[in-house]
Amino acid sequence: MSSSSTTPIEDVIREKITAALSPSTLEIYNDSHLHSHHKAMENSTSSETHFRLIITSEAFRSKMQPARHRLIYSLLKDEMAKEGGIHALQLRTMTPEEEEKRRAQEDRGTTCKGDA
Repeated sequence: MSSSSTTPIEDVIREKITAALSPSTLEIYNDSHLHSHHKAMENSTSSETHFRLIITSEAFRSKMQPARHRLIYSLLKDEMAKEGGIHALQLRTMTPEEEEKRRAQEDRGTTCKGDA
């Protein structure tokens, strides 16, 4: 990882999740700008505090959502503990089958809207 990166925390999130989970989908959204006005953020100089992650991985098979989330939190514990690190993490964790089912439902929802 280059020290000149403008998104060092996002880079670490991507590296750690990719190494541990080999995800078929990994979407990382930095929503920090939406929360910069919050009282807890008033003295923060970090622009990488709030993230939304969408992760699809075989590693989630046979794990319930709480166990999946604990796995992600344990991977990112250092980034969550440090000053100016991750303050909030929103997670959507799926197996490939769950993602496929969700996409099929979304596709049906899009095509049915004009039928009403």
